[in-house]
Amino acid sequence: MDNLIAHILVVDDDDGIRTLVKKYLNENNYLITTAISAEDALEKIKIIKFDLIILDIMMPGKSGLEFIKENQKKLETPIILLTAKGEANERVEGLEIGADDYLPKPFEPKELLLRIKNILEKTKKNDQKRVIKFENIEIDLNKQIISKKNNEYKINNTEKKILEKMINNPGKTFSREDIGFLIELDKERSIDVIITRLRKKIEIDPKNPKFLQTIRGAGYVLWIE
Repeated sequence: MDNLIAHILVVDDDDGIRTLVKKYLNENNYLITTAISAEDALEKIKIIKFDLIILDIMMPGKSGLEFIKENQKKLETPIILLTAKGEANERVEGLEIGADDYLPKPFEPKELLLRIKNILEKTKKNDQKRVIKFENIEIDLNKQIISKKNNEYKINNTEKKILEKMINNPGKTFSREDIGFLIELDKERSIDVIITRLRKKIEIDPKNPKFLQTIRGAGYVLWIE
């Protein structure tokens, strides 16, 4: 994020924690918005794009876990869970469904700050992978264009989601189920068609793919490094 101020949403029904976290993070040059419930947080993320969410698990109404489950397909924002002692199962479940880290209460503000810096730094590194060049091919995720041999091929939002996930996880095999969940599509044949279409845009010889390969019985992998 370089010189840009990160905007963080703090979601907790405890007035004391919200005040403490906001004051401390403001002093460390972060822009803070607060929410008193999952419902309140949902209204705020509809109008503001946050860089990070600090989310309490146990709150009146919807819990933090319910918030993640109900919004995980549209939430691309890193999440740190705040958990009470004895919530080990909830912590594990939170990490399984998409949270990036957790911090048990009571916590030291300095430790929270360190975890925030680590996650934002990781996010920054991933965001840098927006224009990828390999051999005579360039993928520009911002413009949604693949350039190959002086030709340009437009990629749609579905293709962009798949490429973005694979580029940020080079060498990782994604099953059809993984890809289907990512793009909200459960028809394997349709997923194969999308991959075939992508190969035509990326590969020099789509029938003998070098980069976007099939791993028999497992799924697809992108080799670009």
